[in-house]
Amino acid sequence: MLLIIPIKTDSPVRRAPYVNFTLIAINVLVFFVTDVLGRFAGDGFGEAIKFRYHLNPANLSLSQFFTYQFLHGDIMHLLGNMLFLWIFGNSVNSKMGHIPYLLFYLSAGVFAGVGFALTSLNPCIGASGAIAGVTTAFLVLYPHSEITLFYWVWFYIGKWHIRAMILIVVKIILWDNILSPGLSGGFEHAMVAYEAHIAGYLYGFVVCFGLLMIRALPRDQYDIVALAKRYRQRTQLRAALSDPEARARAVYGRVAAMPAENANEVPISPEEVELQKMRAAVAELIAKGDFAGAVNAYDALMARDPAQVLSRQNILAIANQLMTAGQYPQAAVAYEKYLKTYPKDGESPRIKLMLGIIYAKYLQQNETAEPFLRESAESLTDPDQRAQASMWLESVLTAMGRGGPSVA
Repeated sequence: MLLIIPIKTDSPVRRAPYVNFTLIAINVLVFFVTDVLGRFAGDGFGEAIKFRYHLNPANLSLSQFFTYQFLHGDIMHLLGNMLFLWIFGNSVNSKMGHIPYLLFYLSAGVFAGVGFALTSLNPCIGASGAIAGVTTAFLVLYPHSEITLFYWVWFYIGKWHIRAMILIVVKIILWDNILSPGLSGGFEHAMVAYEAHIAGYLYGFVVCFGLLMIRALPRDQYDIVALAKRYRQRTQLRAALSDPEARARAVYGRVAAMPAENANEVPISPEEVELQKMRAAVAELIAKGDFAGAVNAYDALMARDPAQVLSRQNILAIANQLMTAGQYPQAAVAYEKYLKTYPKDGESPRIKLMLGIIYAKYLQQNETAEPFLRESAESLTDPDQRAQASMWLESVLTAMGRGGPSVA
């Protein structure tokens, strides 16, 4: 007995993924009609529906590229697809929003169908091509997310945690769809639309990566673009520090290499040297992706000198990590330090919304929350975020006995 299936992820779902729920419900409803009611109807009723609406490369029509996505061969086919759609689709729906997610899901299924039709003459049904696109979209958005696997190996039953990048790239894409089919022989390959899977994976990765690059999707420090950026920064840093003098300057600042023309300049104090080292330690931990360690290093820096300031990117990384860890008072302080240091930054309206929610929801400080929510409601351009700011502002004003907001 060997069974290994994903059962949950730790990726955030900040808004109810109604479109993903609806897609799952439609798939289940169609299966109920074709395979449950179809048996009672007799005369091959369910099979006739599948035959009419499947994807047939030998006799293609445009509608087939959509209808085949909602048909399934049997109950195990349906359950497997819906499990993966539930595990990965909820977070992607939450991140993309409802209409963009629906368009992305359907277009991934269409692209997967095109990939299959170009490489096979067999008929095809199933949502796995679209779900493959959702899976690699999840990989792009949450590469460091932790996925919980349930395993049952003979007499051993338990749970195992693994990074999304490892599970999706190594197990789901490489092993399940490339290596394993080649080892199992031609029969299994004929029964499974691996071509549709691979086309869906490619579509999901490229499109989601592109949306992040043009900022059509909200960016954060955990997505794969940020991961690639940090890797490039570490590579550049290692190359720069290969020079011993450069390494010394990075750690000790101007003390390491005093220019001849400034030989009479008073060197910086030992205290400033130590603060530079502490700031560098925070930046290095963030670049490595060790955000918990970076928070500890940042706390030590603040204990030594609360006036110390980090770069825009690093202070946001610290504040976001504190928020994720549920350290709301510390997160509020870090977000406010960001606003004070970088008041004209483009992220300021969103950070004000975050601060307003922290003060209203977690710290119950409505008077402190109000100006942040009011300013964010007036300056945010994203309609969902603007609506969220207005909702929280109304809640805060009602709690203070001052009625609803006057925000357009």
